[in-house]
Amino acid sequence: MSSIRLLTFSTLFPHAARPNHGIFVENRLRHLVQSGQATSVVLAPVPWFPGKADRWGEWALHARAPRADSRHGIAAYHPRFPVIPKIGMSVAPWLLYRAMLPRVRELLEDGHRFDAIDAHYLYPDGVAATWIGRRLGCPVVITARGTDVSLIPRYAIPRRLIQGAIRDAAALIAVSAALKQGLIDLGAPEDKVTVLRNGVETAVFRPPEDRGAARAALGLKGPTLISVGSLIERKGHHRTIEAMRQLPGFELIIVGEGPEHDRLQALIARHGLTDRVRLLGPRPHRDLPALYGAADASVLASTREGWANVLLESMACGTPVVASNIWGNPEVVRTPEAGAIYEPNTADGLAAGVRQLFAALPARAATRAYAEPFSWDETTAGQLMLFRRVMRETGRR
Repeated sequence: MSSIRLLTFSTLFPHAARPNHGIFVENRLRHLVQSGQATSVVLAPVPWFPGKADRWGEWALHARAPRADSRHGIAAYHPRFPVIPKIGMSVAPWLLYRAMLPRVRELLEDGHRFDAIDAHYLYPDGVAATWIGRRLGCPVVITARGTDVSLIPRYAIPRRLIQGAIRDAAALIAVSAALKQGLIDLGAPEDKVTVLRNGVETAVFRPPEDRGAARAALGLKGPTLISVGSLIERKGHHRTIEAMRQLPGFELIIVGEGPEHDRLQALIARHGLTDRVRLLGPRPHRDLPALYGAADASVLASTREGWANVLLESMACGTPVVASNIWGNPEVVRTPEAGAIYEPNTADGLAAGVRQLFAALPARAATRAYAEPFSWDETTAGQLMLFRRVMRETGRR
């Protein structure tokens, strides 16, 4: 059986300057390619920006992205595209399309051939991908991942463009059943949407060999919560910090970077929590297992997710979770061994959820056992089946 040749298209993909950015896209693709039944060239566009100085913050990270690199043996290209901050949402797909169509043609001129475009995130990526696919006669499979279904369609122009991409895509993937329903609500035929959840690398995310040493390295003494994720408003780190006022004796470590850093640091100080709450900043993916393993529970207070990878990562390290009752989370946290789902999504609700979990804290081995079936194997098999079906239906091979 011939190998499936993919062009993976997404602005969500890691590079040297942002090694954790969109790592969930890379992880899924890496396992697909490692199956030996698919190959991929990655086109991961980066917003253009002229300055690399630290004072430009996240924009400087875009400027520092390499033009091309190779990760896990997969070639990735990072061409630039124009963006218009604050006001450019409605024209973002058009700007991305106009900048990337010539780059795709260059890949074809260099001898690459593609059976399908593997696009991630509906807007603007998926919209631009369907336009490119139409021009080049290549079918497009779009993976919906969260806010591209739950938030962006609230705006009129993006909603119409997303509905057009849903119509034009050869197939759609949702990372949770809740996202599938969201796509159906946007007009997708039910049989056009396949649910393929994210997995977890249980060989990497595993309990630490010496948990006491992991805790000592962080100076942890009492019951400890960990929250991992970008420091942005929708991740709800501020709610977690506020909940700590109701959880005397608990410690909290927050791992991540983002524009909310200074606000969160000020909130910690204002509530007098500097002795119990710490912002650890960004950490390499390889350091996360020890951090999860040192904590007693992991907290996710987000308002929107598709399928939150941090939940399975934590469980695979033996650490149960306390997660908000939003799309996707109840599909991950299904038994007491996994943790607890809380509501309402407020500081009070979160504190109650933590107390509920700690009233009957599961054995760490049981939490690890719960996570072990969530490998990438099922997702890889589902992708192969889906892409081969699309190839048959579109007459690609």
